[in-house]
Amino acid sequence: MKLDIVTPEGVLFSGEVDSVLAPGVFGEFEILNNHAPIVSILQKGLLRIKGAEIKIEDEQKDKFDFSDGEAHLPINSGTIEMKNNKVIILAE
Repeated sequence: MKLDIVTPEGVLFSGEVDSVLAPGVFGEFEILNNHAPIVSILQKGLLRIKGAEIKIEDEQKDKFDFSDGEAHLPINSGTIEMKNNKVIILAE
């Protein structure tokens, strides 16, 4: 599935991923390929992105932590939308 992560500074990530684990206001949840459409509010926490080949631009790598084949991005808040196998995260 396609994932776009956008912040007030610009696009942090755009690419294909296997799953996204997000800190929702009612608890952490995971979005996988072909997930039902959803819109949710995110709270402060860690976005965890899994994928075979997550490619992050060099100028954005300092914002991510990498561990166990995952990319981790700390966020303060945001929204997430999944529709037609595309996830868009607007994060602060």
